[in-house]
Amino acid sequence: MRDTLTGSRIRERRQIAGLRQAELARQVGISASYLNLIEHNRRRIGGKLLVDIANALSVEPSLLTQGIEATLISALREAAADALGQQAEVDALEEFAGRFPGWAAVLAQMHRRVVSLERTVETLSDRLTHDPHLAASMHEVLSTAAAIRSTAAILAETQEIEPEWQDRFHRNLHQDAERLADSSKSLVAYLDDSETAEDRRGVPSEDVEAFFAANRNHFPQIEAGSSSAEIDLSALESPAARTVAKTFLDVYATDAQAMPLEDIQKALAEGEPDPLRLARRFSVDIATVLRRLAALPDGYQGRPTGLVLCDASGSILFSKSVPGFAMPRFGEACPLWPVFQALNRPLVPIRKRVVQLGRTAAEFDCYAYAWPQSVSGYDDAPVYHSVMLVRPVNEAEQNTQPATRVGPSCRVCPNDTCASRREPSILSEGF
Repeated sequence: MRDTLTGSRIRERRQIAGLRQAELARQVGISASYLNLIEHNRRRIGGKLLVDIANALSVEPSLLTQGIEATLISALREAAADALGQQAEVDALEEFAGRFPGWAAVLAQMHRRVVSLERTVETLSDRLTHDPHLAASMHEVLSTAAAIRSTAAILAETQEIEPEWQDRFHRNLHQDAERLADSSKSLVAYLDDSETAEDRRGVPSEDVEAFFAANRNHFPQIEAGSSSAEIDLSALESPAARTVAKTFLDVYATDAQAMPLEDIQKALAEGEPDPLRLARRFSVDIATVLRRLAALPDGYQGRPTGLVLCDASGSILFSKSVPGFAMPRFGEACPLWPVFQALNRPLVPIRKRVVQLGRTAAEFDCYAYAWPQSVSGYDDAPVYHSVMLVRPVNEAEQNTQPATRVGPSCRVCPNDTCASRREPSILSEGF
């Protein structure tokens, strides 16, 4: 029954979004008459078209195929799995959601809020450690507060102070208080911007990642044979960001030439994409395959793909995220991620199932490979890069094979028994 009502849900969400039928049809590249048949449940829908319509309506595809009730049950199931030390009656979830839909929605919303807050803690912890602007602001606030405390202590503890010195201390106290107020406002405004901005920029690599994300990590002009120099980089403000973007676009163009889009589509039609098989088929290295799979348009693969590229120091050079995946942008990531372990085994392809710990224990299939860059002369040590393809595991395949437990970083990781832990977690009560 749920599958047969997909069209009705599409019509309902389209009307909520305020879109006309012809407008939605144009956005997804079909005729209005065909969309009309879909909305009246006279044509079945799935695959890339369903994903495109869901993206146009800003909803998850499951909300269209399964409805709000199934989505709510799925959210409650996640909340039950994340509740440490509690045994929820999972078998009665459908009955609970049916009898008490309001309370079920409240619990699901609270769980999503907790997950969101945990991600915020991870991000702010990362920025607090590595963001120079934030570190300078915090230093200003703390040093000013210390100056105020020192002045106030002198006024409170000294019995007799000459009027001239007393006026001077009062002036200093007033000036420091104003400076503290300004610094605090600046810091709060910066944190607010960091949390609400669509893309968190500040360094060239962040600008470049935001630029690639705005283009969905896919450039049709290059796929059609154009040079990477023809891509408009005016959206990147700094020369450094444009230089970094040009480097990655050059690599993109080389990968596209080695693995043409039409040929990849034919290869993917034969089954699940296996990097080793694709490397042999196209006579390329594993790194090229992993980068290329992450740059395919939406709908070419059955699930989204993320990508992480780092150098031998472990610094993240480029990152494309997927839902549930969280790795610190500025270092101190968990060393158990395959992208780092591959650096210890250059030229050896690694495939590993990974469970990222947290409120939502996301599960991923990771493919990693490290390779040497070209050397400039004899006796020069090679410079290694490592790349990792990240693919979320389908719900039906979860918990079907052993998985490595990793965290975003030690500071917010709940695995207290990890031998690789560098510092205790700042979180408590099961986070």
